[in-house]
Amino acid sequence: MSTSQAEATGSPDTFFPGRIALPYTLTAGRSAGLFLAEMAKRRIVGSRCPSCRKVLVPAQDFCAPCGAEIDEYVQLPETGSITGFTQSPNGILALIRLDGADVDLVHRILDTTLGDLALGDRVTVRWAAEPSGGILDIEGFVVAEDADASPAGAEPGELTEPADPVPQIPYEIDLHYEHAYGPYYGRLFDELATTRRILGVRCPSCKNVLVPPRERCDVCFTRTGEWVDVADTGIVKAFSIIHLEFVGQTQEPPYVYAEIILDGASTRLIHAVGGIDMATAKETLSPGMRVRAVWREDAPAKGTLEDIRHFEPIGAPS
Repeated sequence: MSTSQAEATGSPDTFFPGRIALPYTLTAGRSAGLFLAEMAKRRIVGSRCPSCRKVLVPAQDFCAPCGAEIDEYVQLPETGSITGFTQSPNGILALIRLDGADVDLVHRILDTTLGDLALGDRVTVRWAAEPSGGILDIEGFVVAEDADASPAGAEPGELTEPADPVPQIPYEIDLHYEHAYGPYYGRLFDELATTRRILGVRCPSCKNVLVPPRERCDVCFTRTGEWVDVADTGIVKAFSIIHLEFVGQTQEPPYVYAEIILDGASTRLIHAVGGIDMATAKETLSPGMRVRAVWREDAPAKGTLEDIRHFEPIGAPS
């Protein structure tokens, strides 16, 4: 085992691209579902609280000010006043108090500039050319050319022949980001890519060797003191056989993930165990079994833990 003084010698400017892609189904609920369904009919629906009589838009199942359950719906006018606004990368966003409403609706302001807007400006809806049953069926709001022709004070009307609420909405989060390795993971990954060394850091207080390396000991919180080479062999402490499929998997089930304490390390590294018959993995594997890293030979090193294809058993439990 070799050691050296711990310094930030990794590549702090190294990033890896990441993506979180999560498709799911959003249940709209009774009131929001009605609001969305009526968008396709070019009607703005709010809810009137039976207790405090406030009109909320978009329509809500419960009154936020007083907590009462709501079952009365109204059709709101297509006019209102700006109560606040800001510039965003996608245009001007404003708080719009529709006539007859007691809360603001957030939406886009079209065909104007930030410098030409003022609080209190009267606005009216511009509907999208092809409504689809969503909030963007309102393309945005435009400033009324003649404020006198659009006076404040209009009241909500009765909602006649309400549409069937939209029950569910297909949705997806797609978030792209870059994650910085930092100096400790950066050094670990640099060494994996160039020398196939697995490095940890030793705590100067409790003497634990931490793999992956980190700036502070997670046992006694002391700043770590020196880099330590650890072996690519170790002992399985626990394992799971993964049978379920889920979003984001990098391999097809079944497969094994294990907690492994590498020789010379004090903490557990999570990695795959392979080179075994998955049909008998439950009987073959056991805590205490010795394993060895199988390095990838069929592709250039990435500088990540994926440079180790998996760990394979090399001996019975000790």
